[in-house]
Amino acid sequence: MYVEPFKLRDRTLGDILDATVSRFPDNDAVVYVDRDYRRTWREFSDDVDILAKGLMALGVRRGDKLAVWASNIPFWVSLMFATARIGAIFLTVNTSYRESELQYLLGHSECENFVVMDGYRDHDYLETTYKLIPELRTHARDELRSREFPHLRRVIFLGMEKHRGMYSIPEIQSLSVMTRDKAYAERKTSVAPDDVVNMQYTSGTTGFPKGVMLTHNNIGNNGYWIGYHQGFTDKDRICLPVPLFHCFGCSLGVMAAVNHGCALVILEGFKPVPVMTAIERESCTAVYGVPTMFIAMLEHELFRRFDFSSLRTGIMAGSVCPEPLMRRAAEEMNLREITNVYGLTETSPGMTQTHRDEEFKRRVSTVGRAMPGIEVRVADPETCEELPRGLPGEIICRGYNVMKGYYNMPDETAKAIAPGGWLHSGDIGVMDEDGYLVITGRMKDMIIRGGENIYPREVEEFISGLEGVMDVQVVACPSEKYGEEVAAFVIPRPGVDIAPEDVRDFCRGRIAWYKIPRHVVMVDAYPLTASGKVRKNELRTMAAKMFTGKQS
Repeated sequence: MYVEPFKLRDRTLGDILDATVSRFPDNDAVVYVDRDYRRTWREFSDDVDILAKGLMALGVRRGDKLAVWASNIPFWVSLMFATARIGAIFLTVNTSYRESELQYLLGHSECENFVVMDGYRDHDYLETTYKLIPELRTHARDELRSREFPHLRRVIFLGMEKHRGMYSIPEIQSLSVMTRDKAYAERKTSVAPDDVVNMQYTSGTTGFPKGVMLTHNNIGNNGYWIGYHQGFTDKDRICLPVPLFHCFGCSLGVMAAVNHGCALVILEGFKPVPVMTAIERESCTAVYGVPTMFIAMLEHELFRRFDFSSLRTGIMAGSVCPEPLMRRAAEEMNLREITNVYGLTETSPGMTQTHRDEEFKRRVSTVGRAMPGIEVRVADPETCEELPRGLPGEIICRGYNVMKGYYNMPDETAKAIAPGGWLHSGDIGVMDEDGYLVITGRMKDMIIRGGENIYPREVEEFISGLEGVMDVQVVACPSEKYGEEVAAFVIPRPGVDIAPEDVRDFCRGRIAWYKIPRHVVMVDAYPLTASGKVRKNELRTMAAKMFTGKQS
């Protein structure tokens, strides 16, 4: 397996796009199967330039934030690069946010520009926007002053229609003629690779959400190496059903494609049949998804009707991936070169990855080794000193990929990044002698039962081997006697009848007795985040309500 020597590609996102356009101007860049939308790299770049000039004409300055609250619709990616070209900061907004969460984000980020679509699923985004910013109904668009959000200067509707107090996309495009080419060129050259280009707010499952500041070098370089390990070339076509607001979509997906000239086949949201249709119609060579997405496709009644012969690689990530599921994806979806990536939003996001040419066992049972230019170690969380190989500890890393910090949160930044540049992941892992990393759980997820440390991932991996189990999530449940007990939430395969005692019988004598789930619940689905991750905090709450008082 050849690994290219690491060299920091000290370029802005605009530079990366320009290089790809010069090499593959007529290749597909962005494709939407469901709306017959297709752009070559040259056409995509022209779209970006028009939007960028229009934003400059509106008064968007270098360093301004531009928050986008929208699903994976076509203008999303164009705006990502338009803001990058003019030195603005692209602020991604979770599509599942409700009023209070949006209020917090707009206020905390001191956002100057807000871009919104009409709504997504059952949520009317426009109604929420007018409720939070009532001045939109009374102030002139170019004189917006919000009492709640004093930094906010303008709101843009991400579509063709006109809405009171907002600019529309056609109006932004028409304003582009007001920005002279010389002024645009000067703005582009003023942008530096170490400037913040992207802000993503963490999910906030503990404490308040934090705005992760990422630079051009952070996500530009990470995207290059993500694609390199998958063997991407301009002949590849990536099916991308994961949310663009998440680092999985905009960093692992978009930046890998732009670095290597791959076509992006994007879906507005995840549904098994449209994803499988896109793979077949566009002869996709790669597909990205979290484990729950792959399960939904593999278990769908129409799965066997689709042709997956064009596939070869992709990424299963976002949460720890069960080995049996990785094997099924490789065998049944032709993903023989599937890779695994581990990281955090704070690490741009990848810090380790498996390589497509590595032994298959490594690719399905580990999250790989440290990516080029990044140091990764399993360490004592207090001292950051590396622990002997084979012992569990906190995963920490340092390198070009570490975030610039949390926006307006210096104390939180100092807690996350230790002296010496080591970033604390909060995850527990074990590294073998060859440097391959296995994730065993989150520090906050670790179950302590009567003084015994239990790592949920280990128990989940074991139970997933029980025939008839489609997925399993293990969490802590309060116990007066032991402090905490093990609770397992199991999704059986369709048509399979599994009882809680079947799960415990499967475990008895095969794993340590204290790891055997005291409580087992059969469920049809898990509570999920908008990016498809399981909300373990909600499962912990459910377990506490269901089993408090039921002692061993």
